Amino acid sequence: MKKKRKFLLFSCFTIFFFFFKIKFFNSLFANFNKRNQTGVLTHDIVLNHLISIDHPEKPERIIELIKLLKKKKLGILIREINLKTKEKNWVKTIHSNYHIKSLKSKYPIGEKSSLTAVKGCLQGIDEIMKNKHKNIFCAVRPPGHHALNTGKHEGFCFYNHIAISAKYIQSKYKLRKILIIDWDYHHGNSTELFFYNDPSVLFFSTHDANAYPRTGSPDRTGSGKGKGFNVNIHLPCGTTDKKIISTYENILVKRANIFKPDFILISAGFDSRKDDPLGCFDISDKGFKTLTTIALQIAENHCNGRLLSILEGGYNLEGSAKAAVTHVETLNNFYKNI
Repeated sequence: MKKKRKFLLFSCFTIFFFFFKIKFFNSLFANFNKRNQTGVLTHDIVLNHLISIDHPEKPERIIELIKLLKKKKLGILIREINLKTKEKNWVKTIHSNYHIKSLKSKYPIGEKSSLTAVKGCLQGIDEIMKNKHKNIFCAVRPPGHHALNTGKHEGFCFYNHIAISAKYIQSKYKLRKILIIDWDYHHGNSTELFFYNDPSVLFFSTHDANAYPRTGSPDRTGSGKGKGFNVNIHLPCGTTDKKIISTYENILVKRANIFKPDFILISAGFDSRKDDPLGCFDISDKGFKTLTTIALQIAENHCNGRLLSILEGGYNLEGSAKAAVTHVETLNNFYKNI
């Protein structure tokens, strides 16, 4: 009888241990798998902002993107931005009190949308730093890389989300060297301004210097200690995949390998895609896949994959959505292939 009882106890213990072990390793694998998935952060608040009827920077930019993500079975990656994220003091690391107050007074809905974008960026950085995800894409609007401190929106931009993000990473997480990649068709003049004399931020921008805001001359390379850390690459109208990929492979990779970033931020503007109404480049979705892969490889080589990308321009609704989804697919699949 005692032997039978011992056998039953031993059997129960063995079964319990076996299932515990399976559950533990399944949980471990699930967390590992989730960490290697990208996250897509967005919120319905960013759909409320409208500059004017028929304006190219409209809510449908996000609506079409989200719709295509779901159609491609990537809806599982989408999560809502946490509105409780505290962002106000971080906005002030870049923007003046005058600018903030003026935006709230003149454009309350647009300001709230841009503030929600900031919350999403800070949340994304926190999740990457806590190893919840290797990389994250912020599907937000309005864009941000033209936002100055004029008290009004510049080039559709209210707050410079990527500049605020860089300051946040450096201050909260003590990571010193930030690489900002900007492949929007238009030059990120605000981003350049805020880091022009800062050697801790390498700003690399490919754009058409003849387009709005008519800045981004290759002669502008930074000042003071920041000399050499501002890299402007003017690309002409009609620029193809081959041209821009060559620029990234031969210039960005070399500069990044010398700089050795601790975190990578991407101003992911898809108005550099072919057939955009506000751009004249001829870059395909395949081209954006390669650009994304180059950025991911730099991140993997230097900063444990830490990369946050933020939607900037892109005004052909179908085309921009396709390019953005290609970008997300590439972010999500990268660690499955290495």
